[in-house]
Amino acid sequence: MGASLPPKEANLFKLIVKSYETKQYKKGLKAADTVLKKFPDHGETLAMKGLTLNCMDRKSEAYELVRLGLKNDLKSHVCWHVYGLLYRSDREYREAIKCYRNALRIDPDNIEILRDLSLLQAQMRDLSGFVETRQQLLTLKPNHRMNWIGFAVSHHLNSNGSKAVDILEAYEGTLEDDYPPENERCEHGEMLLYKISLLEEYGFLERALEELHKKESKIVDKLGYKEQEVSLLLKLGRFEEGERLYRVLLSMNPDNYRYYEGLQRCLGLHSEKGQYSSDEIDKLESLYKSLAQQYSRSSAVKRIPLDFLRDDKFREAAESYIRPLLAKGVPSLFSDLYPLYNHPGKANILGELVLRLEQSIKTTGGYPESEEKEPPSTLMWILFYLAQHYDRCGQYDIALIKIDEAIEHTPTVIDLYSVKSRIVKHSGDLAAAAALADEARCMDLADRYINSECVKRMLQADQVALAEKTALLFTKDGDQHNNLYDMQCMWYELASGESYLRQGELGRALKKFLAVEKHYADITEDQFDFHSYCLRKMTLRMYVEMLKFQDRLHSHAYFRKAASGAIRCYLRLYDCPPKSAAEEDDEMSKLPASQKKKLRQKLRKAEARAKKDAEVKNEESSSTSVAKSGKRQLKPVDPDPHGEKLAQIEDPLAEATKYLKLLLTHSSDCLETHLLSFEVNMRKQKILLALQAVKHLVRLAADNPKSHLCLIKFFHKVGALPAPVTDAEKLVWRVLEVERPTFSQLHEKSLIDANNIFLEKHRESLMHRAAVAELMYVLEPNKKAEAVKLLEDSVNDLVSLDGDRGADSTWKLKDCISLHKLLETTFNDHDAALRWKARCAEYFPFSTYFEGICSSVATHQTQKTPENGVVILNSGENCALPSPNGRLDKLDKLKDLHI
Repeated sequence: MGASLPPKEANLFKLIVKSYETKQYKKGLKAADTVLKKFPDHGETLAMKGLTLNCMDRKSEAYELVRLGLKNDLKSHVCWHVYGLLYRSDREYREAIKCYRNALRIDPDNIEILRDLSLLQAQMRDLSGFVETRQQLLTLKPNHRMNWIGFAVSHHLNSNGSKAVDILEAYEGTLEDDYPPENERCEHGEMLLYKISLLEEYGFLERALEELHKKESKIVDKLGYKEQEVSLLLKLGRFEEGERLYRVLLSMNPDNYRYYEGLQRCLGLHSEKGQYSSDEIDKLESLYKSLAQQYSRSSAVKRIPLDFLRDDKFREAAESYIRPLLAKGVPSLFSDLYPLYNHPGKANILGELVLRLEQSIKTTGGYPESEEKEPPSTLMWILFYLAQHYDRCGQYDIALIKIDEAIEHTPTVIDLYSVKSRIVKHSGDLAAAAALADEARCMDLADRYINSECVKRMLQADQVALAEKTALLFTKDGDQHNNLYDMQCMWYELASGESYLRQGELGRALKKFLAVEKHYADITEDQFDFHSYCLRKMTLRMYVEMLKFQDRLHSHAYFRKAASGAIRCYLRLYDCPPKSAAEEDDEMSKLPASQKKKLRQKLRKAEARAKKDAEVKNEESSSTSVAKSGKRQLKPVDPDPHGEKLAQIEDPLAEATKYLKLLLTHSSDCLETHLLSFEVNMRKQKILLALQAVKHLVRLAADNPKSHLCLIKFFHKVGALPAPVTDAEKLVWRVLEVERPTFSQLHEKSLIDANNIFLEKHRESLMHRAAVAELMYVLEPNKKAEAVKLLEDSVNDLVSLDGDRGADSTWKLKDCISLHKLLETTFNDHDAALRWKARCAEYFPFSTYFEGICSSVATHQTQKTPENGVVILNSGENCALPSPNGRLDKLDKLKDLHI
């Protein structure tokens, strides 16, 4: 470094490097300028000055200087290394790797460059290159522990576990007998556990167990030691020893569900599907009874039997589990028991059980068969549970009666209002749900969770501006909108994006969805620092788990929602492209002069208002940052805050394809991925890719109405195409001729016959009938009336629950809304849509979409008594409307609320 400089300037060059490493950038810049006064063409100094400027956010100057330095000294490894560091800072990892390789051609034994290259290769998953680089590092510096470990990990990641074990054993052979010293025992113990987990992963179970027992004294993590030992014993089939060890682990932590599962496996009483014979249930019952005596304070030992017990035994166990938790007032009881509602018959038993407790508390003040009086709050928690129970069963009127009774009993419990908001949301009244959530928020303004729940309800009701103001109450002062982005608040961005998409504001929706995608890119980048840290600190097992997690990062539900939302936006932009400025001017020129003048005035006012708001926000953010730090912190201004440029994209399908590829790679088992693939590829006229999507849909869910819809639509569309002319078109047709018989639904059947057979198979399902009716209209447009009649003839079977306590509708609100939109858009039958709306308003009286008689929409047509503002319906019918505690009369005021 700086070898071609005289001694004084060479020392200054070393100072530049030291200043860069210690982040004293101004000092380094001053030293660089001093050297460049005498040697203006010195390549390495120019490169280091550029690197320093890069850290001071002067990127364009930095690139210019580094390139100039490289041009002046092309054979300097320092210049190539610095160029690589510059690319690395901009996440251009492939370019950085090229620069590092060029530097290594000049100085092949440079430890720093090799180390930086290995980190990039791990980041980019260039595993063969990673192995080579780590081997080179080990050859150059064999007395460094990190090089041994890095070489072993590289082989593990490259699926060569036996080689990794050999390397670790070779490293242990270099150590003395009394190793490790006291200050390195934890790191050495972690390395030993990593080696044993490697042996286990690659099937050397006996050897792993032997090694574990041999190294017991050197492993500090005794819990990790026991868990590793019991895992090996279980895989080796040594169940008696495994049982003893699981009982030891349970004595250490009797609330760990995994230990109970392991104990059941050792006793041969575990089922992946949760289905047991009566003999196995008896054995499990006696096991958990003995464990309950041993660990009387454990909640897990009482909760687990509820999963496998049935009928009267389940009733007895559930009652003994529920009673103390209701008396204590545990709000999460329903969430704890929620999975049991998917077990046949258990929902009814739980409902009957809690109703019996309610009746007993109301009449005697205590539980049945008990003389002891319960605290008054027990009744409130029983009503709280029952409200959630009926909400889960779809009986919203009874749920609202119960929650109102609980609120009347104790009006100060915030959880009651939150649950009431959730019930109202499920019933279809999103505006009222938002109002109730806001009331709950106002009861405790310091509770961030309740504030977030309120924001979510507002976004579901498409009250985006109000939701944003409410969310910003819990952000730092200054640039608050960026705060939500910086905090990677993905649930907010997704809900906001969905709301904008429903309202047709595609630019804003895309802005939110792409922000989530950017967060996932940032999370991928965040792993970079751990490549060296984990090897240094020897947290090897967690490091490998983190890399595996990163490899499947884009299969996470939030990313899937964001990518799906973005693709739907691009599809709508393709179907209905936004008007250009010229088209808007043409439309305006056709308007009368008076209307044109009014429109221009309105646009000018809107622009002025937006400009003023932006200035106020900038002023506030700058003043707060100056007040806090004494310095004016300049943040880059977003050139497209409302996503207007995103909505003006030239090729929406090309953008949609980018996100579709990610979904196909990471979420190939998700039905929605292939539905979107079908929609995109049909628009792009990519017939074979659309066929591939259809094949995946049929493989995943052949009886799903959407899969059937895509299958029939595809072959109908293909059948309407002109005869093939080119060789490529003829080849596609030959593929289609071969593939069609592979679909059992279409084998030796016409599309109309296949559609009719599908109807006979799923006649009772509303959404299946909707798919069949839509296809009937597509295949035979003259049968529109028959298709509409098929929809209107659908019957809503009511399933009786809890005796005379009401009935649950088999129709779901979401499905009925979809069907109404189908009648309005696809069939373009306004009269049928009105009839369907009137019919659904009876089934869903709380739904604002169908303007049900108990919804908040209906309250606008009601009268209020001046004394207490209680809503009285003109119809005179009894509805379980949200009570005055719900403050539905505040709905109009909410629109103008300023926080």
